Amino acid sequence: MSAVIHLERLLHETIATPYSDLVTRPTGAAVRQRVFDALREAAGQDAQLDFSAVGLVDFSCADEVVAKLLNQLAQLPILRLGLRGLREDHAEAIENALHCHGLAVVALFADSPRPRLLGRVPDDWREVFAVLGDLGRAAPPPVAERLAWPAARAHDALAALAQRGCLLAHPDDTYELGAVA
Repeated sequence: MSAVIHLERLLHETIATPYSDLVTRPTGAAVRQRVFDALREAAGQDAQLDFSAVGLVDFSCADEVVAKLLNQLAQLPILRLGLRGLREDHAEAIENALHCHGLAVVALFADSPRPRLLGRVPDDWREVFAVLGDLGRAAPPPVAERLAWPAARAHDALAALAQRGCLLAHPDDTYELGAVA
């Protein structure tokens, strides 16, 4: 099960504005606190921040809402955090903020069913993520075979993505994108 946090709704509940834009650092900080409170209620679930009704997102709000939440993820009772309903202009600001913090997140774009990684993501991670999207749940050897890599290289990339909450790791050494994607 996945909890969905509608950012535009929280923006209007937090700030008296007729607009649906996440701009300015104070706005981002106020919305982040509301998101943090909502995520506390999603204990034991994956969660998604829904950007589908958001207009603009500037760097300062991307930093406050997305990057700082990901940095505080250990303080929350949720399993993983993802993004959905993104547009390319949202992604640009979010990607820059995540890159500054060395973070990565799974994002679903409004115009595509395929999940993407945003943030500081090495090429190996992107490649195994794409292959896992095609294979579904898989162990490192089939992923490595698809990429013509040693299994250890695929395992390292898969484990790194799981550690950052971008994949689900299972006890049988298989990985999958899971509910966030």
